[in-house]
Amino acid sequence: MRVVITGAAGFIGSRFAELLLADAERLGYDDVVLLDALTYSGRRENMNRAIGAGARFVHGSINDPVVVDQALAGAHAVVHLAAESHVDRSITGARDFFLTNVLGTQQLLESARRAGVERFVHVSTDEVYGSIAQGSWREDHVLEPNSPYSASKAGSDLAALAYHRTYGLAVMVTRCSNNYGPRQFPEKVIPLFVTNLMDGESVPLYGDGLNVRDWLHVDDHCRGILAVLEAGRAGEVYNIGGGTELTNRELTTRLLELCGADESRVRTVPDRLGHDRRYSVDWGKIHAELGYEPRVPFTTGLAETVAWYQANEAWWRPLKETVA
Repeated sequence: MRVVITGAAGFIGSRFAELLLADAERLGYDDVVLLDALTYSGRRENMNRAIGAGARFVHGSINDPVVVDQALAGAHAVVHLAAESHVDRSITGARDFFLTNVLGTQQLLESARRAGVERFVHVSTDEVYGSIAQGSWREDHVLEPNSPYSASKAGSDLAALAYHRTYGLAVMVTRCSNNYGPRQFPEKVIPLFVTNLMDGESVPLYGDGLNVRDWLHVDDHCRGILAVLEAGRAGEVYNIGGGTELTNRELTTRLLELCGADESRVRTVPDRLGHDRRYSVDWGKIHAELGYEPRVPFTTGLAETVAWYQANEAWWRPLKETVA
């Protein structure tokens, strides 16, 4: 059976491909296609292990109907991770986010419908829910996105679910909390702060630093996606959480300690426009239905992530030039 993974050269997509290939025989996938446009954050070298394990790479955009139709022809499943995902970039250039996240998703859905794809996992984000002062979002919570990025992802979620309801396409949506781990592009907070500290630079902390995020190791996220791909129910949404909530200031303190730096390296910068105060997802549904729970303790995962960046300067150094 063929499975097509979009965004396979990215941080999450490349790791998902590796974990799927490690279990491909049991899952029945003997044809793994990696589809990626290789934009600034999609790195061909991220796919080396997956390609070495037998995956095929297709270079192209999810907005290109010819590329998508060819990649999905005969496919049993699609795992859709391709997206513009950096909130700051969406604030200064929103158009690309709607083109990729909404229209690109619609093209994939339409091609999947025509190709008779039997399972379509659309990977989304907890940011579509907006901000929550206390408690945690369940999957049926109203969508209240506050940034161009999260609005574009909410639009793609609704398109995916509409294709299930209208055409019967077996779509499942996952919404994850903040990911971290090796190979994350250094515009995101953890790799940005670690690489800045390695270079002797300061780290920019937004506002009062009290915005709260739930942290999820990329391996746990990918295991959750795999569980949904294998046994998720069509038309359903599944939250995937990590179980570790920290303020940005608490996260910064941990990173300073791991990098041997002190508070003098922190500089406060004006808060992000429309900055959500707190995210928290209730992942009881995926636990009850599919047995998911995070396995990587945050303390261990963060230390290993910092160590990876310290040991892999050749990977991230050229990418720093592209970080605004």
